[in-house]
Amino acid sequence: MNSIEEIKTLLYRNKLRLAQELKQSKEAVSLIKKATHSNLSEEEKEKIKVQLLDICKAIPSLAVFLLPGGALLLPLLIKLIPDILPSAFQEDLPKDKK
Repeated sequence: MNSIEEIKTLLYRNKLRLAQELKQSKEAVSLIKKATHSNLSEEEKEKIKVQLLDICKAIPSLAVFLLPGGALLLPLLIKLIPDILPSAFQEDLPKDKK
């Protein structure tokens, strides 16, 4: 039963992380739209840069996950390369892994 609770907890955390990532992506899209008709502040430019990097990080993770056995391989890959995950998913990683 304990492992079921752990799985539920992990699913809930990942749901929250995904929601945060989607919120950040929506903000980046609105900033990109804003950039078409006005200048962005340095802070806004930095937000777009960080979010685009997060999107680029998510693509390889998704590709690995979709491979046969990828659900088992992805946690190993995350241990070896912790920066492969978008920033919203890195919150709970130990400090020495970041």
